[in-house]
Amino acid sequence: MGILDMKFFSFIGFKKKPKATWNKYYDKKAMNFDVPNISIYQYIKEKSLTNKYKDNIAIEYYGTKITYQEFYRRIDSIAKSFRSQGIRRGDVVTVLSANTPEAVMSFYALNKIGAVANMIHPLSGENEIKEALQRYSTVMLVAMDITYSKIKNILDDTEVYKTIIISAKDSMPTLMKIGYEVTQGYKVEKPKKSEDFLYWKDFIKLGENYSKDKVAEETKRDTPAVILHSGGSTGTPKGIVLSNGNFNAATIQSEYALPDLDREDTILAIMPIFHGFGLSVSITDAFAVGAKVVLIPTFKASEFDKLITKHNPSVLVGVPTLFEALTNNERMKNVNLSNLKYVIGGGDTLSKKRVESINSFLHEHGAKTNFTQGYGMTEAVACISFDLKYASRPGTVGIPWPGTYVQITKPGTDEPVEFGEDGEICICGPTVMLGYYNNEKETNEALHIHKDGNVWLHSGDIGSMDKDGFISYKQRLKRMIVTSGYNVYPSQIEEVIERHPAVMDSSVIGIPHPYKVEVAKAYIALKQGYKDTPKLRAEIETLCKKNLAAYSIPKEYEFRKSLPKTMIGKVDFRKLQQENIERRMEEKHGNK
Repeated sequence: MGILDMKFFSFIGFKKKPKATWNKYYDKKAMNFDVPNISIYQYIKEKSLTNKYKDNIAIEYYGTKITYQEFYRRIDSIAKSFRSQGIRRGDVVTVLSANTPEAVMSFYALNKIGAVANMIHPLSGENEIKEALQRYSTVMLVAMDITYSKIKNILDDTEVYKTIIISAKDSMPTLMKIGYEVTQGYKVEKPKKSEDFLYWKDFIKLGENYSKDKVAEETKRDTPAVILHSGGSTGTPKGIVLSNGNFNAATIQSEYALPDLDREDTILAIMPIFHGFGLSVSITDAFAVGAKVVLIPTFKASEFDKLITKHNPSVLVGVPTLFEALTNNERMKNVNLSNLKYVIGGGDTLSKKRVESINSFLHEHGAKTNFTQGYGMTEAVACISFDLKYASRPGTVGIPWPGTYVQITKPGTDEPVEFGEDGEICICGPTVMLGYYNNEKETNEALHIHKDGNVWLHSGDIGSMDKDGFISYKQRLKRMIVTSGYNVYPSQIEEVIERHPAVMDSSVIGIPHPYKVEVAKAYIALKQGYKDTPKLRAEIETLCKKNLAAYSIPKEYEFRKSLPKTMIGKVDFRKLQQENIERRMEEKHGNK
């Protein structure tokens, strides 16, 4: 079954406008914008070219600079290359790449012809890639050469009939390209040219010579545009299908929520393009205002100071580990951050203490802005609420973005709770996904039609909202620990533990207990220079006893050099849970 044959939910307007106590922070236009009935490609092209941005730099990559005019010329040529190789509207093409110009332009070229881009992490395992190619009926693959050693073994088991090989060096300046090949490129196993494999340079020539028909720009608002991925609460991969309208709505929202973002800005695109936050905020939103996007395919924390000094960015977008790298890099001592307009955190929430620490660091280095974090899900194109410059409340994740509506309900129902009361965060609006690819069961569990007739996304997250619309995020619903009938939120315990000056990272999970059902266990990684000592343990335990209810205090503490991270830099609590289960099984069998 092709992706366009699937049944999806789609946003065609509100049946009845939900209440929004936060609308006083936005003007009427922001709360009632229309989503244009065009593709993502058309939207950003019209915005950037009609506003006379054509001579601005769209992409900078290791010193190579591509203007907006050249950017769209190349996209149009790449679209023809895809057409020449048989790609049509509704086909799924997987992009297996880091942040390179070739991958970014492929995304927009596929969007132009109505194909669907399936974005995957290039460091995914062989079986993960194989399952993804099979699950989404991929017919063509755009893959970095570093992945060839994995994909060569699996392509015969998929529907992929052609693979386009790209390299980190393709858009590098000549001397750097030679240097890359001499130091790294020669180590990479590469395929021979054949009917099954095309190198980027040859692929581009096919587009330049293609003239059989015009590449139709027939893509509409509700047409599927991209598949992004979420492990969900169970860890089982789910393909989140987002439409052109979803992305365009998110871009319009950012124009209202980030009014100072403009053509003079430079954004460091460190967040990966296979992540909703990266593809939307760092890439598409920037192109819509004619800003310069500096693509960073591989981020090295030790070189953060060089990146900042060289590019003098006005916008930093990242996950918590990025900002840890910012504040812990000793070379950042003399770096001037006065050019920063926005410092935006996403992907995971940070404790109040960490936010204060980042803000102190920013101000000490000349920044006139504060770190702002929001709440989001890939199922709603990453951003749902945001701590705006003109609407900020410490300890919250801000108010809903313009045009997005949020309700806090009793979990699994459409019954709203009172202001300040905890419940499940539910989202309604034009950024809500079409659904999960070929997974009607999961789609129906996530998307519910409420009594108001609107489709609401049930996030599976616990939070509360005050009377002005500010949201406080608490915890994943399925990550919540229930001990002796009491709800325990791991994130609250982590926030307390991380107040200790020695603590770098912490993660709390639930472990079995003979009569309390579950109790909390804390995993802790210390900052450089600190050691696990009885005195330090006693201090952390005392901190917990002073600041947490008795039933929330961890029953076990385990100290590690570092905590496992997901591919985008979040602490991987699921891995800790699995390790704990396996260890207890070994102990159980060992005692027999």
